Parts: sequence; structure tokens; C-alpha cells
Amino acid sequence: MKFKNLDEIDEKILQYLSENGRMTNAELGRSVGLTRAAVRERVNQLVKRGIIEHFTIVVNPLKAGKQLSLFFDIAVEWSYLDSVAEKLLATEEVTNVYAMSGKPHLHVHALLDTQEHAAKFMQTLKKTEGIVSVETELLLTRYKERDSLLI
Repeated sequence: MKFKNLDEIDEKILQYLSENGRMTNAELGRSVGLTRAAVRERVNQLVKRGIIEHFTIVVNPLKAGKQLSLFFDIAVEWSYLDSVAEKLLATEEVTNVYAMSGKPHLHVHALLDTQEHAAKFMQTLKKTEGIVSVETELLLTRYKERDSLLI
């Protein structure tokens, strides 16, 4: 992915780190043709500029025991949009919450253990004040996913 505010070396550094966040500065340096110190300075600048927000790990939910990956389009009354989003953010199962354009609605991703867990989660959504309707989709196959780029 090309970014306007980055040069080619910074883009390569981000690419390598997004593939393997545990790469050492020496390994990164060899990969992009810089010294370990020069790479460390570039990474520090990327952090300082807010381009790298944090370093993290990616957990495979299936291998960790979460069998269902569900997406929800949740129609919400305008006056409840923020409060519903806050409730969803506080829910353990929810991984992502986005306010979408158009009608007032939230696009939500959740990881659940079983069908029973999903049914219980849906009942909780239905009882939440401000929610008008919920459409649910089950993830079948992941063809591409950018774990390290949250947009």
C-alpha cells in the first residue's frame, strides 16, 4: 500500500514490521539497506509521528477457541448512536465497531464460541435501547486480511 507521507524506505520498514513485528533492527536494516541505528531512528520517528500507533500481536481466534466470526450491521436511532457504540465497545466479544455513512448504523465484528453464544449475544443486542434492527453475517472464508493496518 502506498502512502503519501512516507518515503520508499519507511514503506518497506512498515511492510516488514506488519509481516513480522518481532524483526530486530539489524534484520530490518539488512532488508532495507540501512544500518541498525538508522533503522531504529526511522522506526522511532514513525512512532513519534503517530504513523506507528503501537506494537501488538495477532491471535488466531479459531486456534484460540473462538469458532464463530460474525459481522453485524446494527441500525440505531441517531440519538443513541454513541451510547450503543460505547456499550458494544465494552462487550468482550466485540473486536471492532465502526459508525458508517448513510443511515445511522454501526458495523460491528464479534468473535463467539458457539451457536448458542451467538443466539445469546443477539438477544442482548435486541434488548439494547436505541437499536432498531440487526442484520448478521457469518464469516465463511478470509481471503485477505490486513491485521496490522487498522483503518
